[in-house]
Amino acid sequence: MEKRNSDKIIRVAVVGPESTGKSELSEKLAKHYQTVFVPEFARDYLNNLGRKYTYEDVLFIAEQQILLEKKMEREANKILFCDTALLSIKIWFQVVFTKVPAQIEGWMKSNVYDFYILTDIDMPWVDDPLREHPHFRKELLEMHREQLDTMHADFKRVNGLENTRFLNAVRAIENSGLLR
Repeated sequence: MEKRNSDKIIRVAVVGPESTGKSELSEKLAKHYQTVFVPEFARDYLNNLGRKYTYEDVLFIAEQQILLEKKMEREANKILFCDTALLSIKIWFQVVFTKVPAQIEGWMKSNVYDFYILTDIDMPWVDDPLREHPHFRKELLEMHREQLDTMHADFKRVNGLENTRFLNAVRAIENSGLLR
């Protein structure tokens, strides 16, 4: 996987299946490292959509997620945490629409992360109107892991409930060598 220059912001993507604590973890990590995080654009967009989302909506979400990351990167202090990544949007396309727009692969190559935190499925499912796959979490976790392996991405799978997950993520970041 391509590494970014050391003078640039370190980009860490928090990815994984639904209801695995990505948003809370991203926010806690940003606070811990005294920086900012990029929220998941899809959540606000879909909450305000007022209809079932379409293939075009998900493509729009991908574009807006990239723009939001670029904006937040300017505000980051050495490290930027991203609550989701194009990798997860690619998997969303595969699962829901069984096809991935060609743009996603290109965007993934130009939107590089230095490290990924893959959130495990050991947390209990929390129902939410936007969540769709409570019985497909194991398969979604495996899809994320396979994609990270295919990309030769630097990642660590983190588990644990409540503060344990956060501490495991901090340990993974500290052991990654990115902050030297």
